[in-house]
Amino acid sequence: MSRTQEQISALQRNNDELEAIADDSALLAAIVESSDDAIVSKTLDGSIRSWNAAAERIFGYTAAEAVGKSITLIIPPELRDEERGILDRLRHGERIEHFETVRVAKDGRRLQISLTVSPVRNASGKIVAASKIARDISKSKSAEQALRQSEEALREASRRKDEFLATLAHELRNPLAPIRYAVAAMRKPGMSAQKREQAQDIIERQLEHMSRLLDDLLDVSRVVHNTLVLKKRRLELASVIGSAIETARPMLDAKHHVVTLDLPRQPVRLVADPVRLAQIFSNLLVNAAKYTAPGGRIELHAVQHGGFVVVSVRDNGIGMSDETIPQLFTIFTRARSVFELSEDGLGIGLALVRGLVALHGGTVEARSEGIGRGSEFIVSLPVAETTPAATLGAVGRAGNAPARSPLRILVVDDNRDGADSCTALLEACGYLVGTAYSGGQALELAGEFCPRVILLDIGMPVLNGYEVAQKIRAQAWGQDIVLVAMTGWGQEEDKQRAMAAGFDHHLIKPINPQELEALLQGIGADYSPGE
Repeated sequence: MSRTQEQISALQRNNDELEAIADDSALLAAIVESSDDAIVSKTLDGSIRSWNAAAERIFGYTAAEAVGKSITLIIPPELRDEERGILDRLRHGERIEHFETVRVAKDGRRLQISLTVSPVRNASGKIVAASKIARDISKSKSAEQALRQSEEALREASRRKDEFLATLAHELRNPLAPIRYAVAAMRKPGMSAQKREQAQDIIERQLEHMSRLLDDLLDVSRVVHNTLVLKKRRLELASVIGSAIETARPMLDAKHHVVTLDLPRQPVRLVADPVRLAQIFSNLLVNAAKYTAPGGRIELHAVQHGGFVVVSVRDNGIGMSDETIPQLFTIFTRARSVFELSEDGLGIGLALVRGLVALHGGTVEARSEGIGRGSEFIVSLPVAETTPAATLGAVGRAGNAPARSPLRILVVDDNRDGADSCTALLEACGYLVGTAYSGGQALELAGEFCPRVILLDIGMPVLNGYEVAQKIRAQAWGQDIVLVAMTGWGQEEDKQRAMAAGFDHHLIKPINPQELEALLQGIGADYSPGE
């Protein structure tokens, strides 16, 4: 081969190598441009040399806006020292991988970024620049933060639930001790009539306390699940406030509080459930009484503003911190200072207040100037449209109930103590009573005893109350019997299930004797012996 041919061949090889290098460079450039990560190169003094499409998409600056500018273009002022530290590490040949930091986009958004920064060397091995791969991890960080917050919220909810259950167990045990003592005392021979009456009063008070606890639990559950039904009618605010004070009176008197009222001179009329509305204000009064030192001052003030009446209950008690107030109306939550007082109660009264107020179309809020400076709860409720007084119906007809006709009643409960005590009470009221301790026994006695009313427990083994009711309704003699469910299950779906099984009424244990007597009187009014 001649020298000329060798030179031509060498030139051809060089050209092929240059084309290969060009192809590699084009491929590298294409990879850089197609990357989802921002790929940026910069000099060792922080000047931007290259800026790919992903950098433009992530940070909002075009290549024309970024190239030639300092990298501090996207670095928050408080992190400039961090960037100087990164450049120093690069000068020493260090590669920095998956370094998480914050950068700022053109529109001011702060982005969570994961960086990998590498030194760039020239042909002689000298570090002349740096390449940076930046990945936007803001969404994943937000998701992680949301997950952490959710997990923390679940842990906090679980902690509050456990705390609540411990409080519930404590509160339910408290009444049992005096009841047990009173029962033991009544069994002692030679007990005077006065002491026996005192023991009976103790048992009645403690049972009433337990009933209130359980009622609050059921009411909160109904509010939470939107199954509580209000029985609204036209009423006056003053009468409701009077009922609330009467309910709270034992607590107010026990702590010798001074209660002052300031109500509008003109009647304020509402369309509301009188029982639930009184429950709202009695709960607020009891709450104020509990957390105010003996001899404290409690003020109830009401004023009408347009279509709303605003009622505030203010005390000079322990007060609340700013951190406590947002949690007050949340179930399972109580302020730490409340626990330190060791007062009775489950801490669900305010959650119930909020739910009942909302069902009446109103709002409730809490205020306090701080610990030791008292509290104020403000309830706003819509007033009724003006209606002539003549259209307001009579409130009630107490004392005019018809005389009770003798009824034959069958009590069915697998709890013998419960069945026997209910039987004794009804017999003391003059009724003819039979007693059964199982579903099968109830079916046998019902056919023989021919009761007008059957008080039937639901939770019984073998044959439960629903099954007994269905079997009774299937008999010719069971068509006209009044079936009354007696159960500890008090949700709306439980009542509906009872009605579907053939029950006429649904009473929740522990049953109030006055409520039961009123029901039986109503049945007796339509009953004639021998029918």
